[in-house]
Amino acid sequence: MEEIRILTINPGSTSTKFAVFSGTDPVFIKTIRHTTEELEPYEKITDQFEFRKELILEQMQHADVELSQIKAVVGRGGLLKPIESGVYEVNDAMIRDLRDSPLGEHASNLGGLIARDIAASLPDARAFIANPVVVDELDDLARLSGHPLLPRVSIFHALNQKAVARQHAKSIMRKYEEMNLIVVHLGGGITVGAHKQGRVVDVNQGLDGDGPFSPERTGTLPVAALARLCYSGKYTLKEVLKMIKGEGGLVAYLKTNSAYEVEQRVAGGDKHAELVYKAMAYQVAKEIGAMATVMHMQVDSILITGGIAHDKYFVNQIIERVHRIAPVHVYPGEDELKALAMNGLRVISGETEPAIYS
Repeated sequence: MEEIRILTINPGSTSTKFAVFSGTDPVFIKTIRHTTEELEPYEKITDQFEFRKELILEQMQHADVELSQIKAVVGRGGLLKPIESGVYEVNDAMIRDLRDSPLGEHASNLGGLIARDIAASLPDARAFIANPVVVDELDDLARLSGHPLLPRVSIFHALNQKAVARQHAKSIMRKYEEMNLIVVHLGGGITVGAHKQGRVVDVNQGLDGDGPFSPERTGTLPVAALARLCYSGKYTLKEVLKMIKGEGGLVAYLKTNSAYEVEQRVAGGDKHAELVYKAMAYQVAKEIGAMATVMHMQVDSILITGGIAHDKYFVNQIIERVHRIAPVHVYPGEDELKALAMNGLRVISGETEPAIYS
């Protein structure tokens, strides 16, 4: 029987990560780092498409990857229109929106573009994306913020949250669609999702200002104080947005975006670092409590994932506050390439049909 392989592609702002999987087992993994000088000639991120695609093909050729065995090419989903969760076959409408994104530019937009082009060059391959950050399954109640001009929107770590939720359900021989889970992603941004029987019915918008503060982001801020700061004449819009995303959270308080560095400072007796780090965990725990009320306190499990989940000190600060809500399970790190492969395999194996983007 011919071996079926899946190519997954995860473009970042300064890197391109890709891998070839046999099922969900990696047979080739590569990360290409891009220098500022290499990317400088490209006015828009999507202009980097051909450059990055050729690097991927070149590296696979050097590694003697048999391209004819690839049946699915799965790219990281970009800033598309809000969509339901799932696996989407890349079509013309998606290509158009990836090139001219309704929510702005992001390196992940390249994932679907590159996947489509590589798949078209192979004898029997299809191109997909899976669970992009714009997955939107919010209940109507969750959309109201307090003012109609500022509705709450769904932008979160959908790929990793959904993958970990399915992985956990499978590990206890249950179906994700039959469970109530709270999934916490601890990374440069922090998102906490209420997964109610397979749908994320509420989640903080961790990209630019909602929920707990994180290594680089402020999370929710006092609104009137923020408005006064904006009109103080001291800061431009660009500077304020940078405070909220990029120079907020740990960066603002401790001048570093490294949770590991903060962990070391706490261990070394730095009391201010300890206060800030505990406050970040405190806010995560509060968000978990809020999501528990969304599901009427009927929660099967709380799942904690992401890079900071490796830090037992930080995770324990959360667990001691939320363990009475539901059992807590920790899945440290994130493997987006494998998550993409898992979703591609669901289509290739016939477990699910790809959705249609329009």
